[in-house]
Amino acid sequence: MPYRSVFRPDLFAGQVVIVTGGGSGIGRCTAHELAALGAHVALVGRTLDKLKTVKAAIAEDGGSASAHACDIRDEAGVGATIDAVLGMHGRLDGLVNNAGGQYRTAMKTISTKGFEAVVRSNLTGGFIFMREAYNRAMEKNGGAIVNIIADIWNGWPDFAHSAAARGGMLTLTETAACEWAAAGVRVNTVAPGGVASSGFDTYAAEAKAKILEFPKTVPLGRFGTEAEVAGAIVYLLSPAAAYITGSCIRVDGGTPNARGTWTLTPHQNSKPFEGFHRSVLPKLLTDRPTDGRN
Repeated sequence: MPYRSVFRPDLFAGQVVIVTGGGSGIGRCTAHELAALGAHVALVGRTLDKLKTVKAAIAEDGGSASAHACDIRDEAGVGATIDAVLGMHGRLDGLVNNAGGQYRTAMKTISTKGFEAVVRSNLTGGFIFMREAYNRAMEKNGGAIVNIIADIWNGWPDFAHSAAARGGMLTLTETAACEWAAAGVRVNTVAPGGVASSGFDTYAAEAKAKILEFPKTVPLGRFGTEAEVAGAIVYLLSPAAAYITGSCIRVDGGTPNARGTWTLTPHQNSKPFEGFHRSVLPKLLTDRPTDGRN
């Protein structure tokens, strides 16, 4: 069974797209969709074995991918990775800045070292990849960049470090969209909300308990799917988004729109888009009596 994308199969034929954090979760899903649409996907991440597994799965599905071990926080490594992709294919059409991560803790307990580590993973690393992609390829040839942020609207208690980093990435994106427009480079963000992915399984028990209660706070009443986020990313990379830059697509079920003056009604009327044929629910949700989407 192939990837069930809503986009035409040859949309990215002949193009090369880098996806950071391509070994799991949203990055893995996005890589599969782009490959299914004809792109060669350069998978980037710190763990080569994970990338090789995704590469093999894409090849099995008839797509093209390469694996590149790289820490996005390492300037030299990022430059070498982009040069390797250019050396193999002679072009770079898109960049999906997806790699990152955080841990749940109260702001008063975050050490300076911990704060800086999260900011470096979620902001500085993305900046390095954007800058090097622009300087080494896109300034002369154009391209599209999509930076993945998060549901940071109105603050993000217990994730102050990541909120600061993702907020920075939002304004960095808006700035790049202006500075790089004359080069034919578009830069946008996608902000996922509660999306059922492997990332759920990385949190401590207390955070997992809160995750399970999350759909009650979402107007659409469920978790999102990886494919729903990937679809937004692919759209922003596509020619249909040619007049979109400096913008953000929220993929969050309307969560920021819920207010204390309104009581959400439990329902199951929002049907998820399940385009990713290799999607696997996180272990946190597989033991539940429902499928974990609501």
